[in-house]
Amino acid sequence: MEGEANGTLHPSCHATEPPYSQELLQSLDLPGRFLFAILTLMTLIANLVFIEEVVYIYRKISSSKRSIIIWINAAAPVIATTSCFGMWIPRSTMFTDFTAAVFFAIVIHKFLLMMIKECGGQKLLLRRFENGHFKISTGPCCCCCLCLPRVRITRRTLFWLKLGTFQFAFLRPVLMFLSIVLWTNGNYTLYNLSPKGAAIWINCFIGVLTILALWPVGIMFQQVRTLLICKKIIPKFALYQFILILNHLQAAVINILAMQRIIPCAPPLSSSARGAHMTQQLLIMEMFLITVISRMVYRRRYDDLEPPECMAEEVGDNKSILNGAVSEDGLQV
Repeated sequence: MEGEANGTLHPSCHATEPPYSQELLQSLDLPGRFLFAILTLMTLIANLVFIEEVVYIYRKISSSKRSIIIWINAAAPVIATTSCFGMWIPRSTMFTDFTAAVFFAIVIHKFLLMMIKECGGQKLLLRRFENGHFKISTGPCCCCCLCLPRVRITRRTLFWLKLGTFQFAFLRPVLMFLSIVLWTNGNYTLYNLSPKGAAIWINCFIGVLTILALWPVGIMFQQVRTLLICKKIIPKFALYQFILILNHLQAAVINILAMQRIIPCAPPLSSSARGAHMTQQLLIMEMFLITVISRMVYRRRYDDLEPPECMAEEVGDNKSILNGAVSEDGLQV
């Protein structure tokens, strides 16, 4: 820091690559080593909590929902684990970030499928909302376009919603593979966002795909949140949103600050490497908390929704009771 004030920078501040793990560990003081130990312990506990949750799901949850719920619950522990590897081995940051991003792309698709499953499956959902319409003027794509017409809920519209999330789960690994291939040839650098580099164009394309994938989830949530309130869908959706914001938006903000050198370098970490390091440490703590909260939300057993026929019969019975009460009142008068 004194070197920066005097106008002289440490050679590592100009480094284009993060340091090796040996260099980083040798530069740590006692509080830094204690922080590394605590964060590693938090990652281990998060994984143990997840494993215990998987055992519970296999014992208590029906087979049709097991894999989907396990995938969704695994998001926070997987991100914590990849962040822990990136914290210990700074040069692996690109690969750990790619792994976490690909996994969460699949989780976005699984969350949409979970909402459909909680409604009883696609057939029962179509029967429940037989004459209903989707509100498509919702975030993050069209939240300001209130004039957009509502779309009727049909098998075709459900297909397009599932396709919207599936394209991201499919294309994100493809783009990761392309990035690694370009990186081996020197055309892709994680911190080089100049127009001549491939990173800026790939990241912009990923941003568009992300928005298109989040839109169907928002549309479906707006439609089923009242029906699935007994299944605690709102807390589940909030946890999913928190992971999305912390893993993507928070990381993007910190990376921008680091590239502008607002986050100063701290040898042996350059500004960009230090920003990535801060992101990983924050994610470990945040994903640990989300793992614990997810265990409380998903561990409870919820009763299945009543079939549409039973709901219609109950409505008919209630109407007949009301009509009978009205006729009796009329006779008494």
